[in-house]
Amino acid sequence: HHSDGRKPLSCNFLLAVAPGTSSEPSAMYKLEVELKRGNNLAVRDRGGSSDPYVKFKMAGKEVFRSKTINKNLNPVWEEKTTLIMDCLSDPLYVKVFDYDFGFQDDFMGSAHLYLESLEQQRTIPVTLELKDPNHPDQVLGSLDLAVTLTPKDSPVEERRDSPVRLLVIKHNKVIIMNIHVCVCVCVCVQQQQRLSELHRKSQLWRGIVSISLIQGRNLTPMDPNGLSDPYVKFKLGTQKYRSKTMPKTLNPQWRQQFDLNLYEETGGVLEISVWDKDTGKRDDLIGRCQLDLSTLSKEQTHHLDLALEESRGYVVLLVTLTASAHVSIADLSVTPLDDPQERREILARYSAWRSFSNLKDVGIVQVKVMRAEGLMAADVTGKSDPFCVLELNNDRLQTHTVYKNLNPEWNKVFTFNVKDMFSVLAVTVFDEDRDRNADFLGKVAIPLLSVRNGEQKSYMLKNKELTRRSKGAIYLEVEVLYNTVKAALKTAVPAEQKYIEDEPKVSKQLLQQNFNRVKRCIMVLISYGAYINSCFEWESTQRSIISFVLFVVVVWNLELYMLPMALLLLLVWNYFFSSGRESSDTVSERRHADLLGQEAEPKGFMDKLYAVQEVLVSVQSALGEVASHAERIKNSVNWTVPFLSWLAMAAMCVATVVLYLVPLRYLVLAWGVNKFTKKLRDPYRIDNNELLDFLSRVPSDVQVMQYRGLKVAPGPSPNKRRKPPPS
Repeated sequence: HHSDGRKPLSCNFLLAVAPGTSSEPSAMYKLEVELKRGNNLAVRDRGGSSDPYVKFKMAGKEVFRSKTINKNLNPVWEEKTTLIMDCLSDPLYVKVFDYDFGFQDDFMGSAHLYLESLEQQRTIPVTLELKDPNHPDQVLGSLDLAVTLTPKDSPVEERRDSPVRLLVIKHNKVIIMNIHVCVCVCVCVQQQQRLSELHRKSQLWRGIVSISLIQGRNLTPMDPNGLSDPYVKFKLGTQKYRSKTMPKTLNPQWRQQFDLNLYEETGGVLEISVWDKDTGKRDDLIGRCQLDLSTLSKEQTHHLDLALEESRGYVVLLVTLTASAHVSIADLSVTPLDDPQERREILARYSAWRSFSNLKDVGIVQVKVMRAEGLMAADVTGKSDPFCVLELNNDRLQTHTVYKNLNPEWNKVFTFNVKDMFSVLAVTVFDEDRDRNADFLGKVAIPLLSVRNGEQKSYMLKNKELTRRSKGAIYLEVEVLYNTVKAALKTAVPAEQKYIEDEPKVSKQLLQQNFNRVKRCIMVLISYGAYINSCFEWESTQRSIISFVLFVVVVWNLELYMLPMALLLLLVWNYFFSSGRESSDTVSERRHADLLGQEAEPKGFMDKLYAVQEVLVSVQSALGEVASHAERIKNSVNWTVPFLSWLAMAAMCVATVVLYLVPLRYLVLAWGVNKFTKKLRDPYRIDNNELLDFLSRVPSDVQVMQYRGLKVAPGPSPNKRRKPPPS
């Protein structure tokens, strides 16, 4: 008490005392679960099999995930995990999924293991019958487990010491707390941190294996005509790649190159299988083989002739193992590019002249995923369990899940290697579902060349096709560091393709859309032809006279250097005077109805049906390719992508000077010598067309529309922090 009679102070004291006579603490338990095998699991793949893996969840949190067993309905895992818990009221939730690379995994069934009914201190064999909550009568197989439940006196140590008590004296009241509560909280936090760290490390790859599929030799004929239509499948861990199909040959020349990520220190085993494509029925296996990557030295290209194990024939590969850097997941407090020293090292690495000998990486991109707002409610409770997936070509990283929240905050920093500056960063928000595949909530696509470094921006989410607005927005900050010269040189090599295994399907809507795109491009050419024809027809005397004089002067003085110079003038004209560029939104909204008409469904035998389907798929793909190339040519000269337009201007300038100084016959001779001797100089060279590779970087009208950012809805600034609710 104060001597002047003022109110006494309220003091808080924290005392640690020896064990007393208070009630005993709640018990702790150790649950050891051995996942043995699965029996007669559900078929989820078209080949009549599945690629199953198992997840364990407790209280809504994922605590274990097994490895994936490929192509097996009776998989054997023999994996163990140990869980610490303070109560037995929450059951262990077991879910089985079929892994699908590049797509959402398929649900194969679930079951609950009720811990209160288990006999303690004894290993008990358990068989869980898998069920689908939406289809309870469906038979989905079973899982065999071995479960051991053991009481623990301490969550940290096995010794039976009496617990320490906490005495909290607050506002003249004594509250006795058990130290077990604090230790339990600490253990739970540490366990969650360990799970988060394992989740983070499991996504990061340690290196890259570059594979060039050259050819096959002496393959086994699988078709009645004595030939095959071979293609090759590659599998490294959970990553898959499928080559193109070479029709009617036993000595196919694929000449394809792709990269896979190495997640293991030893490299892992690359599984290779050769298949014969059959229309209308299951493809035939020609043969398979394996390659142990741990036997290959790094930073060196290996020429390999791999014999197929189950039949005759060889597959010829070029394989190179390289180290990978600057792939990371961190908190906002540990931002790699915000460190001045590391930033200088990165800039020095990509600006060094010695880096031009390797075009594998041209820079790095850092993505800060802050938060999302106003997401779609995917649960019956009006909430969602959102997480983010970031994809850059075939590289994929993801955030943790924020449970029961429509305004999640992730506050994570992701760093990718940039192999191609014309790549597009795709950020997709999913809702984690206990019983089903993750639900789609929204997606944005960000071309790396459109990024403004250091700018925090709100991106309105779109639907899966990136054509319409979805509910919610996501706040990102993207920064890209790259070498301009290496990025320019990269346009002359083939672009990286997505690892997609699904066969193309007939889509009437897509067919009509591609037809309309081709028609629009043809109509543009027709309009230009009509304009030129109007000069010949003297519809306008003044215009015809000017055209005639210009034609005579040009033909009389025509030189080859004038051709690239004319394209250069077109680029300059569009750069300075083109103000009427057609909006991509207008392009996406225009649709011409009833262009193809309704066709009756073909009738006849299955072979005829499959033949018609194959023709339609070919026409659909051809229309899409023609439309894309025509739109890319248009967009390369109208400054849709300024970087490419500047690059085209530079190329036209160089071509103008070269054609002016060097006679044409010498250039044609050099081209012919290079063309005829290319195969002799490099027998394993992958053929490509530099002009088509350049055009593949130019977005089509559809892609321009997809990459265009939506206007941010009016509201508070993203930089303003939300005020806490009044206490």
